[in-house]
Amino acid sequence: MSLDDAYANHLHIDNADSYPPRWAEMAAAFRNRLTAEGRAQLGIPYGPTERQACDIFTPEGPAQGLVIFVHGGYWRRFDRSFWSHLAAGPLAHGWSVAMPSYDLCPEVRIADITAQIARAVEMLAARMPGPIALGGHSAGGHLVARMLDPGLLSETTAARIARATPISPVSDLRPLLQTAMNDTSFHMTPAEAASESPALMARRHAVPVTVWVGADELPAFLDQARWLSEAWSCPLHIETGTHHFDVIDGLAHPDSALVADMLP
Repeated sequence: MSLDDAYANHLHIDNADSYPPRWAEMAAAFRNRLTAEGRAQLGIPYGPTERQACDIFTPEGPAQGLVIFVHGGYWRRFDRSFWSHLAAGPLAHGWSVAMPSYDLCPEVRIADITAQIARAVEMLAARMPGPIALGGHSAGGHLVARMLDPGLLSETTAARIARATPISPVSDLRPLLQTAMNDTSFHMTPAEAASESPALMARRHAVPVTVWVGADELPAFLDQARWLSEAWSCPLHIETGTHHFDVIDGLAHPDSALVADMLP
């Protein structure tokens, strides 16, 4: 049985194709402003390929810590340049924000992307002092949840993680085996899908976690969020009136509940 429609967010959101251009426009304007203010460090490499790089945005005064936001796109689309404006909320509270890109499927496997994000977190931890808050959306929600798997990060870096907020995460990758995406992009085996599933992790670092999801998301994503919340015995926040593409909008607003949940 195919689950393609169950996981096809863009087919169930009005004017879905209008979102990426608007994200890119808002992100570029934000980046230009922060660059002019001397508060943007762009294209900092953390690995050998062009996409293994981060942008860092800093607050006006001393930083309280570092938020690392990992973007989504089903491990197949987008890069950090679409999301810069989402740093505005944490920045207003005095937190630096880093946004990494990563290589995409099918050029790499999902496990390779997990390893890349772990390298990005290590590089950023070495560069930036203070506590670390992890946030990510969709595939990025999967990736930040994976960072809580003991052994992926050094003990020193893992000890600095103060909070994690997976937003609309893919927490169990096994259903994706039944989609065309697996045939064309992921090429996962059942064993790979299980080993990369945060909801199936036998252990995790004892970090406070809140799972976020939009109330108007597809049932499959509501299930994915619930599975992670139940597996990890952590809070699940279902945000009224939001779907998969706008559930992240709160990150751009300092007074949003999402920003409050993300910051320790």
